[in-house]
Amino acid sequence: MTPAAEQTLSQEDRHWWFASRTRVLMGLVGGALLHSGSNTETLRVLDVGCGAGNMTHHLQRYGKVTGIDSFVKPLAVAAERGFQVRLAWAEAMPFAAACFSLVAALDVVEHCDDDAQVIRECARVLRPGGLLAVTVPAFPWLWSDNDTINRHRRRYTPVQLSQLLRSAGLSVRRLTCNNFLVLPIAVALILLRRFRGQPLALAAPATDDDAYQVEMLPVHPYANAVLSFVGATEAALLQRVSLPIGTGLIAVAEKPR
Repeated sequence: MTPAAEQTLSQEDRHWWFASRTRVLMGLVGGALLHSGSNTETLRVLDVGCGAGNMTHHLQRYGKVTGIDSFVKPLAVAAERGFQVRLAWAEAMPFAAACFSLVAALDVVEHCDDDAQVIRECARVLRPGGLLAVTVPAFPWLWSDNDTINRHRRRYTPVQLSQLLRSAGLSVRRLTCNNFLVLPIAVALILLRRFRGQPLALAAPATDDDAYQVEMLPVHPYANAVLSFVGATEAALLQRVSLPIGTGLIAVAEKPR
């Protein structure tokens, strides 16, 4: 990655929510790849719904990454950052079957009308023994203004996500909630905003011509440091156990050999 790309991405990487999810995801994916005996230097990786490439540079540790997205504005930013990206739809990917060893659909399927078709396409382009990493927002009762601003279609229960993956012929290797330790804070903020009738005011592509993605919720530096520490603690915990509740879900599934 070029120094310019690192500088552009560092702002997102320093946000506690993004950094915490990345720690957990990379730990689970890296562990699954190590267990499968994959040579990460030769893997082909697909970043579905890559946006501006906020996760692409992390996925590069596992091999050569191709990113796709159906929105032009963030793709232009990803291309400026030096990533290999192309305009494409997750429901009909322009790739041959069985050509990727790792597919990542990170905070993607909740945006899609036909989430089952997206997962089927991910499974189609996976090689036998390949892995699919998925993250989604958890539990419909946690619906908030953030979901509305991001134009989410739904939030998922662990059972729903598991069924979605299995219906595409995938074997679920790991499925866990994340952001368990900050759940009380998240619930309190959601209820407080509902009580006050105080919606979030975040820049988003639908309402701001200068926005290429939804703005991350601003956090005071001290709070960000504390929450980052909490996220790192949870990431270490998730290397050993799965959590039954949290604001998000992370799954790693395998295509049968």
